[in-house]
Amino acid sequence: MLRSLAGGERKIGDLAAPFAMTFAAASKHVRVLEAAGLVRRRVAGRTHLCSIDAGPLGAAERWLRFYQAFWADRLDALDALFKADDAASLQRKKDPA
Repeated sequence: MLRSLAGGERKIGDLAAPFAMTFAAASKHVRVLEAAGLVRRRVAGRTHLCSIDAGPLGAAERWLRFYQAFWADRLDALDALFKADDAASLQRKKDPA
């Protein structure tokens, strides 16, 4: 839904259309996104129009960026251990005791 809203304002029914969900389920989902501060809703007659508020996503991006670096460092270390183990295994095969 957020990806769809990145393209501009959408009706709740339009947000629900790509998914196997009822209008009521989509409306409930939009309420959750509103509570998280990610979506704003305005009412025009009987139509509820939603738009994205991407500001809070900045904090999520910073959090993810930190952990991306954290895991990249750990995975690089693990890769080095595997390569060292592979090299030791090859050496043992070449030089059996």
